Amino acid sequence: MMRGRGSVLARGATLATDGTAHFAVWAPHAREVVLRLPGRNVWLEARDGGLFEARVPDVGAGTDYVYRLDGRDRPDPVSRHQPRGVHGPSRVVDPGAFGWTDAAWRGLAMADLVLYELHVGTFTDAGSFDAVIPHLGGLRDLGITALELMPVAEFPGARNWGYDGVHLYAPQSTYGGPEGLRRLVDAAHAHGLGVILDVVYNHHGPEGNYLAEFGPYFTDRHHTPWGPAFNFDDADSDEVRRYVVDNARYWIGEFHFDGLRLDAVHAICDLGATHILEEIGAAAHADALQLGRQVVVIAESDRNDPRPVRPVERGGYGLDGQWSDDFHRAVHAALTGERSGYYVDFGGVEPIAQAWRHRFVHAGRYSAYRRRRHGAPADDVPCDRFVVFVQNHDQVGNRARGDRLSTLVSHDAQKVAAALLCLSPYVPLLFMGEEYGEVNPFQYFVSHGDPALAVRVREGRRREFAAFGWQGDVPDPQDEATFLRSRLDRSRLGEPGHAQLLALHRDLLRLRREEPALRPGAGEIVVEVDVAGSCLGLRVGRLLAAFNLGAEARETSLAAPGSVVWRLRLSTDDARYGGRDRAVSLRPEGACLALWLPGWCAVVYGAEGS
Repeated sequence: MMRGRGSVLARGATLATDGTAHFAVWAPHAREVVLRLPGRNVWLEARDGGLFEARVPDVGAGTDYVYRLDGRDRPDPVSRHQPRGVHGPSRVVDPGAFGWTDAAWRGLAMADLVLYELHVGTFTDAGSFDAVIPHLGGLRDLGITALELMPVAEFPGARNWGYDGVHLYAPQSTYGGPEGLRRLVDAAHAHGLGVILDVVYNHHGPEGNYLAEFGPYFTDRHHTPWGPAFNFDDADSDEVRRYVVDNARYWIGEFHFDGLRLDAVHAICDLGATHILEEIGAAAHADALQLGRQVVVIAESDRNDPRPVRPVERGGYGLDGQWSDDFHRAVHAALTGERSGYYVDFGGVEPIAQAWRHRFVHAGRYSAYRRRRHGAPADDVPCDRFVVFVQNHDQVGNRARGDRLSTLVSHDAQKVAAALLCLSPYVPLLFMGEEYGEVNPFQYFVSHGDPALAVRVREGRRREFAAFGWQGDVPDPQDEATFLRSRLDRSRLGEPGHAQLLALHRDLLRLRREEPALRPGAGEIVVEVDVAGSCLGLRVGRLLAAFNLGAEARETSLAAPGSVVWRLRLSTDDARYGGRDRAVSLRPEGACLALWLPGWCAVVYGAEGS
């Protein structure tokens, strides 16, 4: 059994082996800082640059404390645990006390990731870190290689997506706090699963946000949709940058995370010579090297900008991956026919082909939704740098009623969507429940203690959806029923269609795992489009996949060696997957193959001997 390596932090509360604890807080806005412990107060010593610190005897793990700033009691900005929520006292934690069992775990490369995004609070009825653990074996059997946890930094109340977190170092207390999170990561590694954490550095939650009372954590120089931006490039920004970079290192070092997903990096404002994204990536990779593990840093960006994943020596930020929304939008528009909002730029099968060929559909071309050119070419960036999905928390939860694809399209269309995702040349991500066609919505929910803030959130959601063109009632985010509706209901696995969809995902991911050609970046990708017939062809190595995204059976022609004997490896219309076993045929026709496909069907052929 391996014990933790201890703290990577020089701020917050750090325990020493002699029974003392070191407390350090950056608070240049305070004249004095008093550490309030049970039964005693300790005045911290002021240092240069606004730092206050002291070494205090007889402090152990589990001790609660607050800082009194000029007469106001506030939690520690670098609190490791907030057992009584965002407004309560902080608690001293010993990061070296947990008995890790993952000494042999070395992490995963981007190309080996099959991601499963989950929200801890709605993944199970218990809504805790520990409650996820019994499901790890099933996820591994499905073919998942890494969990991606939505943000778990302490947020107000017990119900929240996690993007309103205000204690970036404190795992959510209602989920099980720091020890529960360590148990989950350790158990995941024991099952051969990596764990990636979604972190939020583009804004801070509104309730319980006391950072501005400590120092200039925010700046009026830049603004985000959520208010003033983090101060990454204005006066006194060095400690703010440290606060964020140390946080990234903290999750990797103290919790053994295999990577970070950086939320909405397009909203991170930094005009400095070294962008904060580059600094985060460099720090994470340096720590990984020291630990003898592989760590990945993945950005979410709305800009279709390849710079986050280009090497630093080529003007990029050196991150390992980024989300690509264009694949989702192309597939969703083709399957549902929706054309409102950003889907106006998509439709038919051609955009899917463009996403496969060029990473982005919009790579500098005009976007009707934005009424300007959007994106930049990324053909030079390896395929394993891009994460694609058909659904995720945003693309489901930011619909007016949080409806999943399973409630919008037929069972056959869901199976085609699964094949498009699992056979894509990029890193696939499934959103929890997608693998069996969960029909419960995933809606936006909060549990703010401030009634006025709850009203603002409710009204803001309604305005947002009105601008998007969606009609009808918008669920009240503050209502507990909205949260309860969003829980997974695995009892549906006993109903027709759901178990078959799960079996299809399992077989598709097994095929992806067993076929070297399907590893992102493994080889040349050939994409063909039959727009009139709503068909797509994808050839990678000695595998040939074809997709019919229409209701009518079609014959399509694909360029492939006719002299090769092609063997059917998988059909989404197989009875095992709830299909009708309709006829599929393939015959040589000159330098091409003529392929007959039923409506809403995907097939995979392998060259004989492959």
